[in-house]
Amino acid sequence: MLDFAIFAVTFLLALVAAVLYLYPASRQAAGIPGITPTEEKDGNLPDIVKSGSLHEFLVNLHEGYGPVVSFWFGRRLVVSLGTVDALRQHINPNKTSDPFETMLKSLLRYQSDGGNVNENHMRKKLYESGVTNSLQSNFALLLKLSEELLDKWLSYPDSQHVPLCQHMLGFAMKSVTQMVMGSTFEDDQEVIHFQKNHGTVWSEIGKGFLDGSLDKSITRKRQYEDALMQLEYILKKIIKERKGRNFSQHVFIDSLVQGNLNDQQILEDSMIFSLASCIITAKLCTWAICFLTTSEEVQKKLYEEIDQVLGKDPITPEKIEQLRYCRQVLCETVRTAKLTPVSARLQDIEGKVDKFIIPRETLVLYALGVVLQDPSTWPLPHKFDPDRFDDKSVMKTFSLLGFSGTQECPELRFAYMVTTVLLSVLVRRLHLLSVEGQVIETKYELVTSSKEEAWITVSKRY
Repeated sequence: MLDFAIFAVTFLLALVAAVLYLYPASRQAAGIPGITPTEEKDGNLPDIVKSGSLHEFLVNLHEGYGPVVSFWFGRRLVVSLGTVDALRQHINPNKTSDPFETMLKSLLRYQSDGGNVNENHMRKKLYESGVTNSLQSNFALLLKLSEELLDKWLSYPDSQHVPLCQHMLGFAMKSVTQMVMGSTFEDDQEVIHFQKNHGTVWSEIGKGFLDGSLDKSITRKRQYEDALMQLEYILKKIIKERKGRNFSQHVFIDSLVQGNLNDQQILEDSMIFSLASCIITAKLCTWAICFLTTSEEVQKKLYEEIDQVLGKDPITPEKIEQLRYCRQVLCETVRTAKLTPVSARLQDIEGKVDKFIIPRETLVLYALGVVLQDPSTWPLPHKFDPDRFDDKSVMKTFSLLGFSGTQECPELRFAYMVTTVLLSVLVRRLHLLSVEGQVIETKYELVTSSKEEAWITVSKRY
């Protein structure tokens, strides 16, 4: 049975770099279809760079060679799986490691080791309770911040162009920092300071480590290390303040503090969660609104559900579960945007997919962006169609890929809830409209984003 603990945030080039550092190379191709190394030292890295991104490289590779393909990263064989059936067959015995945590800890240069099965299970439970409790305890805050954004947009004339990416990042930073770390971030200056340091760290994760460019630039390295140090400083301060004390508002860090974790584990877990949650929430909000502006029918249906479920009352945690079509909109947003296009596992022992043997210590990529656009699984894959998630079998497939159900990562679950509240507030009062002639180009990195600012307009509902 497939061990599919896919977490929603994985920057594969960075993960590959970490794996290359940690494990010896193998030149055994095992007869798997694919391409030979372009260069002896770099393997197919030049081909990846030429394609524009790892995702775009994998799209071309799977189109040419099928659902199970191989290529070379440096001197290491990499196997990519590009269909639901191939992913379902993949047996990975590495049950205790989390590729997302391993990758980020390596890049952040944290030293703590992963625990055993029981310890990892305990920490997963802490994460789950942390998300649940922080959302419930801070629901009024989330609603307030959503309504503040609504009021800002209501003040705009109908022709005003709204910089969606900028506003969604600001909203995500304000909401996530307070819900994860507490009242320190009621001060807008603290949020701005955090956002600046967050941006510096996040932009360098993977980018400078892969090619060594970060170490070659004294200025960039100093800026990165200073930003990381400042983030750690504020987290350490908050952890110390919240230890052994009871606060009226429960935040995510409280669940870690109350768990059986040492200070370093709390620091690392809170750093990873806060870094990832801010970006995933911002991008999910951005893409959801972008897609709504392109489909009047979907937006109308969402408005009707919100009106029927909520009436004139504000949204509540209990009512969120009744907004089924809204959840379908968000699932289809993740699918259509290919929000996290790639994830990975290291093959601990020899495995098999179809007729192909996957050698031990092979890096196995889950080409999620390819799978999410596979027409055999998703009819009319490029169409934004939330109705496809009416089908339980479709939701089951989505869960298999790690985007829903028991495999859903805590950062994505957090983002789903925040985005639901925001949409319930905005769509109830506003028509969300696209800017005529605008073409939004996609950038596939850690989390998929638009290359340039995405502009929308809004008009009041009467």
